[in-house]
Amino acid sequence: MKKLYYLATCSTCIRIIKSLELDKQLEMQDIKTEKITESQLDQMADMAGSYEALFSRKAMKYKSMGLKDRVLNESDYKKLILEEYTFLKRPVAIVEDRIFIGNAKSTIEQLGTALSK
Repeated sequence: MKKLYYLATCSTCIRIIKSLELDKQLEMQDIKTEKITESQLDQMADMAGSYEALFSRKAMKYKSMGLKDRVLNESDYKKLILEEYTFLKRPVAIVEDRIFIGNAKSTIEQLGTALSK
């Protein structure tokens, strides 16, 4: 499987897609227009090791919903990501049996290397 979960309105996602030409190599899913299914999220969490690894604390709603003052568990992270697409750390790329989460420079370099094999 080769798939990218991204947000079309996110300039960082668009920059990464263009720089690695991901739209030519991966199946693309804009998480705003095509919601993540529970089974897709479960697969990502299995690969990542947890739902928390997929959760973005940078989302504007994280503060506005008062989540920074709460202790969240795995079921909370799962529920929040399914309810609000902005809580998914972006982009998330799956290349065969590997998952790449977020936009850290090292993560994007590893993704590029995995795609060039």
